[in-house]
Amino acid sequence: MFVAGVVLVLASSGCTRLDTTAPAAARAEAASVAVRAGFGAVDCREAKCIALTFDAGPSENSARLLDILKEKQVPATFFLLGKRHIEKYPELVERMAAEGHEVASHTWDHKILTRITPAQIRDELVRTDDAIERITGKRPTLMRPPQGRTDDEVHKICRELGLSEVLWSVTAKDYATTDSALITKRVLAQASRDGIILLHDLYDGTVPAVPGIIDALKERGYVFVTVPQLLAPGKAEPGKVYRP
Repeated sequence: MFVAGVVLVLASSGCTRLDTTAPAAARAEAASVAVRAGFGAVDCREAKCIALTFDAGPSENSARLLDILKEKQVPATFFLLGKRHIEKYPELVERMAAEGHEVASHTWDHKILTRITPAQIRDELVRTDDAIERITGKRPTLMRPPQGRTDDEVHKICRELGLSEVLWSVTAKDYATTDSALITKRVLAQASRDGIILLHDLYDGTVPAVPGIIDALKERGYVFVTVPQLLAPGKAEPGKVYRP
């Protein structure tokens, strides 16, 4: 299955430094020219924001997840896979967009982008973006590289395609356990302001953990936002990598 291990600061060779931009830095870059009127219902320069993100869907569990998010009034960012996911559950992709979630790319077939050719990288991204745009009417501006593995070639192609890369600061390693209580514990232990939480709704233990994660973080004063809301008034720039 899909393994989303620890965020890699270095490429697999250990020789390439990965420059990332924090959400607060993205906001600061734009703050001097932005109207300070808030962005939607949330201004993350003032609020204690955190972003809930889900990789490798849609899946048979996504409808229940969307029900939970709707009930809790929490937006999320979905990094979707094409093959066997978008093409299998187009109605769920449409629902994600219609209910106000950010719909983004996790590639077509979860290939490790640093191990394939530039033409293959482009195909992994373009096919997914095309599929999402056909369903939602909106082309994605965000992508998450499988396993967080990226390099200068990936940045270059993303820049050409108008995509920004989004990594994470919190991982429950839910691909390795079905224990919902453990998933909740891991997320809560790592959560911090401007955090980006990585979960996978295709694994059985994850969706049952989501209500408890949301409730506990709300009790701590967190406000849930999408990744674009987390960066506002800044905007994700194509070719850049964002991570808290």
